[in-house]
Amino acid sequence: MKKSVFVGAFAATALVAGMAQAQTLESIQDRGELNCGVSTGLAGFSAPDANGVWQGFDVAVCRAVAAAVLDDAMAVNFVPTTGQTRFSALASGEVDMLARNTTWTFTRDIDLNLTFVGVNYYDGQGFMVNRDLGVSSATELDGATVCIQTGTTTELNLADFFRSNGMEYEPVPIETNAEAQQQYLAGACDVYTTDVSGLAATRASFESPDAHVILPEVISKEPLGPVVRDGDKQWEGIVRWTLFALIAAEELGITSANVAEMAQGTDMPEVNRLLGTEGEFGAMLGLDSDWAVRAISAAGNYGEIFAANIGDQTPIGLARGLNALWTQGGLQYAMPFR
Repeated sequence: MKKSVFVGAFAATALVAGMAQAQTLESIQDRGELNCGVSTGLAGFSAPDANGVWQGFDVAVCRAVAAAVLDDAMAVNFVPTTGQTRFSALASGEVDMLARNTTWTFTRDIDLNLTFVGVNYYDGQGFMVNRDLGVSSATELDGATVCIQTGTTTELNLADFFRSNGMEYEPVPIETNAEAQQQYLAGACDVYTTDVSGLAATRASFESPDAHVILPEVISKEPLGPVVRDGDKQWEGIVRWTLFALIAAEELGITSANVAEMAQGTDMPEVNRLLGTEGEFGAMLGLDSDWAVRAISAAGNYGEIFAANIGDQTPIGLARGLNALWTQGGLQYAMPFR
């Protein structure tokens, strides 16, 4: 009798858990739109263009997920969030995921009950100054005023760096990158500190980018990636493996130009599994077999997305560096589709 009660209780719990796990996907499909939390505007990563259409490296991740689950890469409601509001927006259900240069840390992963599904950009914190300041190293910044976004990992990193180097500084708190840019250019602070990618994006938007220098010191590890709420394994899996699909596509030579042809079948088993001609990977996620084909078709593979939005041929001008594939000396690495 005890065994049957236990089995019955376990089955009921599993049923409830299964219903909860399907909740995010079902909600998105019912509303016909993905709510994606992004930054308030960072060129190359997430910002509306002249026509109000959101563009950028992080935006492309949102669009790939929307394509996978809704068959429409444009079915995304982009919700601008600050360093202070992003986690509450996710926890409250205002957004289904974050894709806004958010660093994966212990406390955010564990204490905030969030799940980082992967890393789409390996970064580190740096410093930007006006060239006229005559500074060539961050170790020369004793007594500087520093613009810093509140609610970010940069606050503690900055304090640690200055303390360990026996220097003083005066923080100038700001909420958004736009405010930081305004304050920095107005001379309200000597230095702007944030992720190096953010500094490059900000500098590219200046009227005279060459008048500003990003100092050589990188003082932290900032692994940036998409974030979802805890407790929904299905949705977590969809976002995680959509990101991995984009990275794996570059590894396997799948591009936006050839994905449709390769989806007809190849002699490469992992390509076939990824693109749905072998196995039941889509069904395991609660999606159809073409989910990855749509995700890759939305804006291309990881390398295409990087090159188009922030690469060395764009105004942002970022080299692949740590974000090169593992086969090319970088850290980007998709878990195996098998």
